[in-house]
Amino acid sequence: MIAVLQRVLEAKVVVEGKLVGQISHGILALVAVAHDDTQDDVQWMANKLSSIRMFRSADGQKHFELDVREAKGSVLLVSQFTLAAQTKKGRRPSFEKAAPPEVGRKLFDELVAAVQQLKIPTQTGQFAADMKVSLANDGPVTFILESRSSAAPSTS
Repeated sequence: MIAVLQRVLEAKVVVEGKLVGQISHGILALVAVAHDDTQDDVQWMANKLSSIRMFRSADGQKHFELDVREAKGSVLLVSQFTLAAQTKKGRRPSFEKAAPPEVGRKLFDELVAAVQQLKIPTQTGQFAADMKVSLANDGPVTFILESRSSAAPSTS
């Protein structure tokens, strides 16, 4: 599982002119499910997403001091299979590492549920839709998380 996390002042997703998800202060997470991801990847991602210190201290003096819960923020989860693209060879991206849509939807939905179980206000985009995502990046602060990287499965 791959996620791009952006600390935001606000973010929203619109599909066919309708607002489907919106948060104020928090994290916009663009998430791709890989073909070999499992429930372990879902749990790792939920735990890491909820515990990574992306926010300033309450007094604004210390950077990377608070996680999203401590900062009283929300999470907007948006499925984005293109993060699993292989782009090293040629000009056309290959998506063979991305999970098939039925698997991607199942594990993405499990990620949403896992984040919600951690008592974090959560909104989502619309799976497999042509989404228009807008945000006001705060910082900017952007991190890339990969559940299968050498750092996984540790959550520290």
